[in-house]
Amino acid sequence: MLKKSILLVSCSLVLAQGAGAQALEEVVTTATRDAAKIDDVFGSISVVDEQSLKLVSHAHIQETLSRVAGVNLHRGNGQEYLPAVRSPVLIGAGGCGGFAMVEDGIPLRAAGFCNINELFEANTEIAERIEVLRGTGTVLYGSNAMHGVINVITPQISQQRTLGIEFGAHDYSRVKFKAGTDNFGIAANLTHDGGYRDDSGFGQQKLSLRHAATIGETTVETGLTVTNLNQETAGFIQGLDAYKDKSQVSDNLNPEAFRDVRSARLWSRISAAVDGGKLVITPYIRNTSMDFMQHFLPGGPLEENGQKSFGIQAAYYGSLGDHNQLIAGIDGEITDAYLRQSQDAPTQGSAFLQATIPAGQHYNYQVDAAVLAPFVRLEWSPNPRVQLNAGVRFESMHYGYQNNMLSGRTAEDGTECGFGGCRYSRPESGSNSFSNWSSNLGAAYQIDPDYRAYLRLARGFRAPQATELYRLQRAQQVTDLKSESIDSVELGISGRAEGLGYKVAVYHMEKDNVIFRDSDFFNISDGNTEHQGIELELDYQINDQFDLAVSATRARHRYLNSRVLNDVDIQGNDIDTAPRHFGSARIGWQLSEQSRAELEWQSMGSYQLDPENLHGYEGHDLVHLRANWTMKSGVRLFSAIQNLTDRRYAERADFSGFVGERYFPGMGRTMRVGAEFNW
Repeated sequence: MLKKSILLVSCSLVLAQGAGAQALEEVVTTATRDAAKIDDVFGSISVVDEQSLKLVSHAHIQETLSRVAGVNLHRGNGQEYLPAVRSPVLIGAGGCGGFAMVEDGIPLRAAGFCNINELFEANTEIAERIEVLRGTGTVLYGSNAMHGVINVITPQISQQRTLGIEFGAHDYSRVKFKAGTDNFGIAANLTHDGGYRDDSGFGQQKLSLRHAATIGETTVETGLTVTNLNQETAGFIQGLDAYKDKSQVSDNLNPEAFRDVRSARLWSRISAAVDGGKLVITPYIRNTSMDFMQHFLPGGPLEENGQKSFGIQAAYYGSLGDHNQLIAGIDGEITDAYLRQSQDAPTQGSAFLQATIPAGQHYNYQVDAAVLAPFVRLEWSPNPRVQLNAGVRFESMHYGYQNNMLSGRTAEDGTECGFGGCRYSRPESGSNSFSNWSSNLGAAYQIDPDYRAYLRLARGFRAPQATELYRLQRAQQVTDLKSESIDSVELGISGRAEGLGYKVAVYHMEKDNVIFRDSDFFNISDGNTEHQGIELELDYQINDQFDLAVSATRARHRYLNSRVLNDVDIQGNDIDTAPRHFGSARIGWQLSEQSRAELEWQSMGSYQLDPENLHGYEGHDLVHLRANWTMKSGVRLFSAIQNLTDRRYAERADFSGFVGERYFPGMGRTMRVGAEFNW
């Protein structure tokens, strides 16, 4: 696979040689946490700009990020999703720990307390742009940035006022508003969705504020984002190919399920000139809380969790001579977190479930966490065509855990459960510490002004999540977990010639100490996985009216460790929920300077549903149509038809040993229309 991928990259480079046209310079902030030209970034970074965000006008973030190669979000119900960036779709307590999800450079969650759906806490619906760094993050990012970084950039201050109104199927409505003065900006959106399944839907409100000030040669930029989500959740439908049965698509087997989420982040970025360079200090505070019914667990227990954090990012950007650039700094954060799980009613089902999962409180604990991470990154150019860089980061993480219940695997009052003990196990109060190194090494060669090649080596990590350490089951009373680590090598080229622009990247990654729950329900960290693939992003201006864009991924994600499940050794098997290919192609039609239409083909390959590779999902292809028209008055009208052919498909397919195949059914053909007023 890797040899074929490298060959394809080489062929693409040869075929694209020719007279070039200089591309417009695009500035990104994700790789260095400061403004940098995208062509100077070592690695694969993609940008969904404001024009694309307005055209898509996504009701769910998956609709936008499907335009990025290597990114594969499996949409759940409401605003939920499962993430994948150069990875299989990851699930479980630490599944979210493989990615750094940030807004304006500030992590949405503390490193050890991620939430699998945390992008719904970012104001993506009214963002200025979304940047995606695929592959292991730079040394400016610590724990969690193993497979990639997604950075949502909220709108800059603008005096233009914008009001948008949208309506759609299933009682969908949304209002967006953006306005500003010389130094203050506001961006808000309010959404209501009645849901396309029984007893489902959500209400969502998001607000972002910006303030800018200049004091002498020092600039201070401050941002605040506040979000609220109240969601009535629909769970899986069950049975082989149930998503194809029109009578089952709207069924909700868990009408009692819900998710309520609140978040707030306040930051202030202070930039000052120091000794010919720039010092940037960004203090921030964060507060998140969530209540949701775990409808996917026996008994449907209620989880309540929350985190309060204070952090600071400090970095110096300077030069060491004419051709050397230096970034050095330190990140620190302290977090106060809690988690409670309880169940009001007795568990239904088998005698085993009734005996081992009693009503009452299952978990009640607090965790104080502290992170400290110095880093340094150096870039130098031995000649005008060659750029080299190297960086290293050391990160120390400490957890202090306090159990507020009886320890062990008993009921809340200390009563022993039948069948050997209760399902949920609470360890004694204690502490855990983890220290990790990450590093980057890269080289780039400017073949000519329009063609560039690079090679990048990186090591990333993630410390165990608090839930993996302290939310135990069965006989496990203590964990001995190691931090996950990942080693990555990536080769890429990019170029532009006579209307054709492309980026191709080939990568190979191996991950060690993968944390998972074994057949004894113990959390252990002795898994090994392999990830390799090729990604293509292409845009081609066919003529004055038509253009083509492609985002394509071919990848394979496999288990490397030997582990027997149901008499099957999974070593060498595809990881479950890891399609070998997916992507999208988009034909744009510029009808006039004021109007544009786009037809998108979105393809999802087949994938396995279990580690044994005994059950699978066949994949699907969808077609979407979008259009907008800006009138002379400045009013913009837009519409979108999702799933134009009304295809029956599964947003997510899964296999459970208890019920067999189960699915989140995809939405049928739906239409949204809206108007945007500017003044």
